[in-house]
Parts: sequence; structure tokens; C-alpha cells
Amino acid sequence: MSTQEQIQEAVLTENQVGDLHEIVLHNDDVNTFDHVIETLIRVCEHTAEQAEQCALLVHYKGKCTVKTGELTQLKPKCTALLEAGLSAELT
Repeated sequence: MSTQEQIQEAVLTENQVGDLHEIVLHNDDVNTFDHVIETLIRVCEHTAEQAEQCALLVHYKGKCTVKTGELTQLKPKCTALLEAGLSAELT
């Protein structure tokens, strides 16, 4: 692969990554583990194991990225998490 091809590939990869956003879930003292897990399964389409791991990370670390993707896909999911009473932000 030529240097020019490597540069073009790096730019394409950077552009693809640059379009991705994240939903970050924050810890709170209100919601139960069960509610958080059930909500992540329903809204973010997590498996039970993924949702449980995210809930534990949020509890012990204070926050966790629960979904990555395009902004248009994540906005309604973040809104649904907020409507369920969870503390989430879109970055």
C-alpha cells in the first residue's frame, strides 16, 4: 500500500469514527438495579448480561457508555432513558 493510500484510508477511518456519538448513563441514588437493567434491555437492546455489566459500571464508576452510534439513532434512545427516570446524556 502506498503512502497516499494509507493517508486516504486513515482519513476515511477518522471520518467514520467522527460521526459516532455515545449515550452515557450516570449513577443516581434513585433507580434500582432491576429498573436500570430492564430499561437498558428495552431501550438499548442490550442482553441481560450487557445491561447488568453496565449497571454495575455505573454504580461503581459513576458512569458508563451504554450505546454508540449515529446521532439520529441515539436521540430517541437517550430520550427514552430520560423518560424512564435514568440520568443519561448524549455526547
